[in-house]
Amino acid sequence: MKREATLLELVQAGAEPAVLSAAAASEGVEVEELAELLAGGRAVIPAAAGGRTVRPTAIGAGLRTKVNANIGTSSELASAEEELAKLAAAVEAGADTVMDLSSGGDLGELRRRLLGACDLPFGTVPIYEATTRARERGGSVVDMDIDDMFRVVEAHAEDGVDFMTIHAGLTLAALEELEVEGRLMDVVSRGGAFMIAWMLHHQRENPFYEEFDRLLELLARYDVTLSLGDGLRPGCIADATDRAQLHELGTLGELARRARRAGVQAMIEGPGHVPLQDVERNVRLAKELTGGAPFYVLGPLVTDVAPGYDHITSAIGGALAGAAGADFLCYVTPAEHLGLPNAEDVRQGVIASRIAAHAADIAKGVAGAAEWDRQMAQARKRLDWRRQIDLAVDPRRAAAVYGERHSESVEGCSMCGELCAMKIVSEHLGVESGEFTGC
Repeated sequence: MKREATLLELVQAGAEPAVLSAAAASEGVEVEELAELLAGGRAVIPAAAGGRTVRPTAIGAGLRTKVNANIGTSSELASAEEELAKLAAAVEAGADTVMDLSSGGDLGELRRRLLGACDLPFGTVPIYEATTRARERGGSVVDMDIDDMFRVVEAHAEDGVDFMTIHAGLTLAALEELEVEGRLMDVVSRGGAFMIAWMLHHQRENPFYEEFDRLLELLARYDVTLSLGDGLRPGCIADATDRAQLHELGTLGELARRARRAGVQAMIEGPGHVPLQDVERNVRLAKELTGGAPFYVLGPLVTDVAPGYDHITSAIGGALAGAAGADFLCYVTPAEHLGLPNAEDVRQGVIASRIAAHAADIAKGVAGAAEWDRQMAQARKRLDWRRQIDLAVDPRRAAAVYGERHSESVEGCSMCGELCAMKIVSEHLGVESGEFTGC
């Protein structure tokens, strides 16, 4: 039975599907411009075929830098209600996409509940469920056959998942580079570790690489966007940009081109822990090796010594990566390296990454980015506190701080009080600072 054309195939054929037009309007770009990016593999719009309504969200070159929030259970903590609360926190804080990384509880039921409560593009990592099911059958992470892996991918696609992380570029040849190189922290990617364990145990090639055409056929049937996972991403700055990482990245570029030829949208995942001076080089290498495919980075985290504050180390790296051309930032929460995040951790992680993404958009000259800051500056000059709070990345936090520390008897804030620089200069220049509007 012949499948329906994918979004990529429609656009490559010159059509203008509704999701393309809606995404272009959301970005403030011409439909033709976005169509060219999509057709050339430099942008993706994750929106799987099916009945679920998803916000049209374009990720790629010249577009607003997007932010993803990871949620999900573990074998230690598996509460569906907690994950729904995290989802709500991510949406309220302004995440552009959400990924479910669950590995504990009833994974299928949880995924369907989250999908039903979410209109953002929704991603998963199917190998997590495949290994979890193998363990539930009394085995270990290596006790699954190839059909088990593909069955889980199809189950996620049937449920309406919009994009999936698949570690298809993690090959036996890449593992040889890893052995030659030697690393301080070996492999920190959970999906990468599962695939490596399976490959070494069975002494055979990664099935998602070996049977990549089978994977593409399945993803095209459901119009799922492929996020090519970086199983060898560095887990500390000492391991950044080594031969194993770059070997896998080169393979990911080849696979992204094959995906596009098969009508499947594809983006590339990247590091990880990277020292500040190497962030830009990592982004430029990724763009060169993958033909400009959308680049999706975890952080990057620019130091290893800030547990409890890794949303900040991530935002520092994310701003620099975005300015260098990364298109999609995967948030990091304050709980990173310490434990499973709660809803407030999720919220803080999204806000920090949104700040980084916006700073990157200003640097890249994304249309409209600097105008937001201009409006904030105008409101500050007028001492218009209500407008400042409305314009804040996190209005709830801004209102709370201002409300706690504002004196009704003083026109300025409690930082300067009557010695407000803008108030004094405006008075002496004879320029109206604007009527105080309160909060």
